[in-house]
Parts: sequence; structure tokens; C-alpha cells
Amino acid sequence: MRGERSYATAVRSFNGEIVVESERLAPPKWWAKIPILRGILNFFSMLFNGSKITMRSAEVFGEEIETEEPSKFEKWLAKTFHIDVMTLALVIGVVLGLGLSLLLFFMLPTWITGWIEQLAKIKLKAIYYNLIEGGVRLTIFISYMLLTSLMKEIKRLYMYHGAEHKTIACFEAGLPLTVENARKMSKHHDRCGTSFVVIVMLISILLFSFVEYLLGLMGFVIADLPYSPAIKRLIRIAVKLAMLPLVAGVSYEMLKLLARFDNIFAKILKAPGLLIQRITTREPDDSMLEVAIKAFTTVQELDANPEMATTKFDVQKSYPKCREEVLSYLADYPDKEAKADWIFTEVTGISRSVLPSVKTIYESQADKCVEIAKKAKDGVPLQYIVGKQYFYGYEFAVNENVLIPRQDTEILVETALKSLRPDSKVLDICTGSGCIAISLAKEFEKNETEQKPTFTAADVSENALEVAKKNAENLGVSINFLQSDMFENITDTYDVITANPPYISASEMEELPPDVKKEPSIALFGGEDGLDYYRKLKDAPLKENGVLIMEIGDRQADAVKEIFKGFDVEVVQDLGGADRVVIARKAN
Repeated sequence: MRGERSYATAVRSFNGEIVVESERLAPPKWWAKIPILRGILNFFSMLFNGSKITMRSAEVFGEEIETEEPSKFEKWLAKTFHIDVMTLALVIGVVLGLGLSLLLFFMLPTWITGWIEQLAKIKLKAIYYNLIEGGVRLTIFISYMLLTSLMKEIKRLYMYHGAEHKTIACFEAGLPLTVENARKMSKHHDRCGTSFVVIVMLISILLFSFVEYLLGLMGFVIADLPYSPAIKRLIRIAVKLAMLPLVAGVSYEMLKLLARFDNIFAKILKAPGLLIQRITTREPDDSMLEVAIKAFTTVQELDANPEMATTKFDVQKSYPKCREEVLSYLADYPDKEAKADWIFTEVTGISRSVLPSVKTIYESQADKCVEIAKKAKDGVPLQYIVGKQYFYGYEFAVNENVLIPRQDTEILVETALKSLRPDSKVLDICTGSGCIAISLAKEFEKNETEQKPTFTAADVSENALEVAKKNAENLGVSINFLQSDMFENITDTYDVITANPPYISASEMEELPPDVKKEPSIALFGGEDGLDYYRKLKDAPLKENGVLIMEIGDRQADAVKEIFKGFDVEVVQDLGGADRVVIARKAN
């Protein structure tokens, strides 16, 4: 059902529930007020949208979903054009539908009329030629409708067509929209698409005859051309195809005009369309009327309330095909499979180990996954897109103002926990998202001691501190946050200082992956050799016997040990055997 500012599609799903998808229409275009032109554009718009909605409703009703791995052709479509085979099928379906219509209702009638002319050995005048051709076209159309009505699915479609008309008639009669009232209404309607098609056929007879008459006045008589009958027929078809948009536009205006009147003249002109509606509409059952009423009332509510939210069908979609589309956007990433796993796990909640056996996911999930992949294609880190990252078993909010917490840094937390005592004063410098300080505080909460360490976290970036404060609040820990360029605003001394400082060198910055380059450079760049911040950390305000625990690059251990001469230095390796953390204890 389409209203002034919205439309709604109602479908009774396989479990008997009526589900609705609705959408607000864009404001009318400039051409919507131009007679003829609006009919032409509406004709093609409704043709495409009608096909799309029919396929959409089939998905909701529970048509079989193809869950096998996409073919090579489907993968090529996804990678090259970022479209799935169903979208292509819709376009091809519309094109083939138009082609079949042109064959049945333009080419075949012209050919048959030409054969009649040949067999009778007469040369028909334009008006008689077009009258015979129009009669043949109408005969083919009625036969087509009668034959298709024998199909179970089409018969059901025609019953819903009747339900649509009855619902609209009930509303126009001013009656409450109930099944009982709608059941009594006529299944025929003046503004029906069937009537439009019939008007197109009748208008075409007149317009084609008129155009041939004008061409004759200009000396271009198709029947007198020195060509074979077959060529003449092709010329007639070409002329008719060129005029088809005009015919559609004029017919649209005629339909709207006739709907405004109910006199004897209007009734005569409406009669052919209403007669054919006896084929294209059938008496609906009550369940169909319920669906039609639901679609209509949804449109009424949307048109009356601009603030009302629209809804969308959440149908099952093929997971393998959705994954192929996601991978098409991640094609430039060497670890695209892992990134795809991360996206689907994040959105669906399905564990990574189970993903290979998944056949379908909800459409809302599929759309979200594709949306994330599109943003990731532009180099935006996935964690920024979803706004979170898991670290040490806790969920942290992240955005473009903070470095994304990484698993490597969890080694630092594990190491620091061994140095914490209930009375420790702890400072986390270059805190970023606050993941280190907050994880330490959360883990120490598990100790059954009344006294807890006090935690301070500092960062030069005010925006980063806002993220860290939000994370501390979300995870329920008490931390004192300070804005400070390293130790500039630090006035106290500490038992434990943790730091994951910027340590990427100038040459390494150039080689970073595109998504890492989207992270704040202030949290990455450690100077020409990557060691600038370790030189500053040497002046950390440690208490006597205090300990400084720092994350390092996997090839920086020797250089950092050299900087911290005079300290008791220990290097801790990560699970992969790479140097990851330096512990520097202040010597007595």
C-alpha cells in the first residue's frame, strides 16, 4: 500500500504472523506535477518496485534460501560490482519482463496483423490496421491473464489484489477498516493497474493511428515504403516502441481523469478495464483482508505521524553469500578471512569456531556486517566502527582518539599484577583508553583484601581521557585521571608506574597497515628511532624500590636496557617468544 508520504508491505509469514516493512517516500520530484511526464516515470518506477516487492515478500513467506557456497560467477559479481545474484536476478527479471511484454503485446500483434493483410491480399488503411492490431493485442492480453490465473501462485496473487481493492473501497466509503466491512466491498476499483493497461491498449490504437496519419501527411506512408512486408512490420514496431512512453503518460492522465467522474460517459470508458478486473481480482479470504488492512493502516499511521519509526523485515539470508560480499570489501587486506570472522562474530554473537557450519543469518545482521566491511574498506579499523574492543576479558569503548588495545599489552598487565600490593600507589602514563589501569583495578578487586591500590591515569590528550573516564565508569572502578604531557603535571611519587608509550620509529610508521595508520599518530610515533618516550620515562617519579613496567617493540629490548642503565632491568617475552615488556626497578 502506498500513501502520500510512505508505503508499507504486509506479508503473512510462514508461521501465520503478519509482518510489515515500511518506508518513507522522498518528497515529490519536480516532474511529479508535469502531466504526461509523471505518468511515464511512474510507469517504469512502479514496474521495478513491484518486481522488487514481490521478490521481497517471497523471502518473508519462507521461500527456500540457497545456503550453498557461492559460485565463481557470484564471487566475481560480489568482488567486482559488490552486488549479489538476487539483485542481478531482479534487474534481469525486469528486463526480461519488458522484453516478453514487447514480444507479446507489440511485435506479435503487428506480425499477426501483417499476415492477415498478406493473406487477404489487401492494403489496410492506418486506422483499420491499428484497430485490427489493437484487437489482436487485447485478445493476447486477455488470453495471457486467463492462462496465468490457472497457476496456483498467480490465483493467490489475484486474491490479494482483490483484498487490496476491498480495503481501499472500505476506506473511501468512510467505514471502519474491519474485515467484516471490507468483505462487503467491491473487488473492482477505478484506479487499478489492470484498468491502466487496458487504457494503454485503447489509447495506443488512437495515438498510433494519429501518428501514422501525420507521417502520411509528411509523405512517409509505411504501407507504401519500397521494402518487404517484414521490414515494414519492423518499422511499425520501431515507431510504436518510440511512442510507448508517450502512450503510458497519456494513459496515466486518462486514468486519473476518469477516476474523478462517475457519469455515463466515464462509466462507458471505465467498463473495459473493470471487465478485465474480473480476471485479475478474485474474492479474498478473511486472512488476506487482514493483511491488506494492516498494510493500509500502517501507511495511514506513517502519513499522520512523521515521527513514527519505519520497520523492516528481518528475513533469513544466506550466510555464505553474505560472507562473500563482506570479503569483497576486504579484498585488499592480507588477513581478510580473519577480519570477516571478527565482523560476523561481533555482529551475530556466534563464536568463530561455529561460523563454518552456519547456513543463514538474519538480514539485519547481514546488512550490519556489510556496512562494517564497507567502512573497513576505506581503512577505518573495525574496532572504531563498532566502538569497542575486548582487552583482558573486559569490554572497552574505543574511538579515533585512542590507540586500540591489543593482546600484546595483556602481558604488561600480567606482569604489573605481580608487583601490586594493597597499599600500592599506581600511575599509568600514556593511558589512552585506560585499558591498563582499569584492568589492573578490576583484577585486584578479586583479592579479598580491604585495602586496595590507588590508581592514577594520565594522558596528554583530553579526548583520550574522556574515553578512559567512560571506560572506568562503565566497568565500575575508581581511578584518578590527569591531563599531563608525560610527567609535566605529576606531583606525586608512585610504587608502580605502567606505560605503553609510543614506540614506532619514523621508518616503521611508513610501513604500517592502512587501518593502523588511522589510529592517532600521537599514540604511535616514538621519534626518529622510536625511543624518545623511553628517554622521558627514565625520569619517572618512582618511590624508593619503585618499579617501572613498560611495553616495548619486539626489537627494542637492548636499546631500552641501555637507556635504563643504573636500574635493575628485566625483559619479559610474550607468548610468541618476542621481547614485549621491560621491568625497570629503581636501584637502592
